[in-house]
Amino acid sequence: MGTESPKETFQQNYQAWKAKAEASKQREYDFETASGVHNELLYLPKDGTFDIAAYNEKLGFPGQFPYTRGIHPNQYRGKLWTMRQFAGFGTPEDTNRRFKFLLKEGQTGLSVAFDMPTLMGYDADHELAEGEVGRCGVAISTIEDMERLFDEIPLEEVSTSMTINGPAIILLAMYVVVAERQGANISHLRGTLQNDILKEYIAQKEYIYPPEESMRIIVDMMEWCTENMPLYNTISISGYHIREAGSTAAQELAFTLADGFAYVEAGIERGLDVDIFGKRLSFFFNSHIDFFEEIAKFRAARRIWAGRMRDKYGAKDPRTLMCRFHTQTAGCSLTAQQPEINIARTAFQALAGVLGGTQSLHTNSMDETLALPTEKAAEIALRTQQLIAFETGAPNVVDPLGGSWYVEQLTDEIEALAEDYFSQIDEQGGVIPAIETGFFQREIANASYEYSQKMEDGRRIMVAVNGFTKENEKLEIPILEIKEEMEKAQIEFVKSVKRRRDQKAVETALANLRHAAENNLNVMPPILEAVRASASVGEITDAMKAVFGEYTEPAVF
Repeated sequence: MGTESPKETFQQNYQAWKAKAEASKQREYDFETASGVHNELLYLPKDGTFDIAAYNEKLGFPGQFPYTRGIHPNQYRGKLWTMRQFAGFGTPEDTNRRFKFLLKEGQTGLSVAFDMPTLMGYDADHELAEGEVGRCGVAISTIEDMERLFDEIPLEEVSTSMTINGPAIILLAMYVVVAERQGANISHLRGTLQNDILKEYIAQKEYIYPPEESMRIIVDMMEWCTENMPLYNTISISGYHIREAGSTAAQELAFTLADGFAYVEAGIERGLDVDIFGKRLSFFFNSHIDFFEEIAKFRAARRIWAGRMRDKYGAKDPRTLMCRFHTQTAGCSLTAQQPEINIARTAFQALAGVLGGTQSLHTNSMDETLALPTEKAAEIALRTQQLIAFETGAPNVVDPLGGSWYVEQLTDEIEALAEDYFSQIDEQGGVIPAIETGFFQREIANASYEYSQKMEDGRRIMVAVNGFTKENEKLEIPILEIKEEMEKAQIEFVKSVKRRRDQKAVETALANLRHAAENNLNVMPPILEAVRASASVGEITDAMKAVFGEYTEPAVF
């Protein structure tokens, strides 16, 4: 390579792609149009007038650098995206029943939502947890709760995503111990831990420890999982919450990838091989309502990540260069007014995720601005994905919008905006200094303000909010209610676990954890020891707080 003409390179890459695509497994399905027109797997420019060198550099072929057109040679013809509906509410038994319902209805992966006390590292029986237990997710305080959550669900056979950040290492340890008790080989476990603390400081604010100490914990996890859980994605670097906080698509892309690069640099600094831990990093993006911009954002994400990982960090393994991501439709775009139209909003957003090449997808339910989803609303959201998969024809061709003049230019423009932000972040000294000076927070706040101004003066219309409204609208959809009795039952269960466990074993395990934290040892092994002894989320969190301290965000103006 190096002396070939652009045309020769194009032909070589095409033949390499074709060979891989033909050797890849293909689903048994009718990939023709409804009229019987044959769909090619991939479409390319044929008139001979296109810029072949630019095509090679910017687009390439699916499964080849720079992965703009997708990370797999045959994309969804080989395997559909994972349909992973987010679920969690009430007690572990409540959520376990919802998991089993969704799996029975065709969901192909689990995704756990935790309640606010768990997200903040508090047990259900803590005074600050009062009124919040099980409200916005499932309540998990001890290993016994985690066992109830996954009762009769074989963890070695199902991929599980967990949306948890500040106490992520504790919930991962609980997941590992449940798998051990099921008799599973933990090296076979598949799934994703969100574990993206940097975006918490930027957008969602569910942090516990200061940034440097949080990064140390995350690298401990990456190191331990690299050795023990090679199939598990240790971080899902999340732009979703950045977007929900009010960012633009370009800000979501830039800030998310910048966080990703910060994790890569932290791993390299620890001495880890970028081609070992780097291929276990994945991403979590928002799919908003500006249909084509979202598709362009996903395509740009793959191109930027691949280029930076190869050229700056020296990665060589193709899997390390691939930006693999989960997508969730935009919760902030849903309306309490005329909530049934949220079904349509979600469908457009989900289709953008599929056309953008996502690896897994969550579709929001129509009632999520009002409460946690009812079983019926969750079923409709899942059926939306199934409609896209089996009726629209969208998965029948790899990157069907590739070559669109608009989409390609929009991809370039989104990439350029992201690169400009990377330069600004570098000028701040990197991600953590930029967090501490409030750079990200100000940029998101300004973007949110500008959008709201456009809404107020009518330059942007949101159906049912500032256009096509209904007077005296009556809410006519059922709402999921979390009863007070549930909270009382969960609190009593946690107290009963603490009464009957071996308290000396708990105290010994927590002392070992504090020792590891103080002496820069990997904290994952002592956390596993504490979990096995039935130490709680709150107790393990407090043991590390005693060493690492807590973070208070500086005021930003």
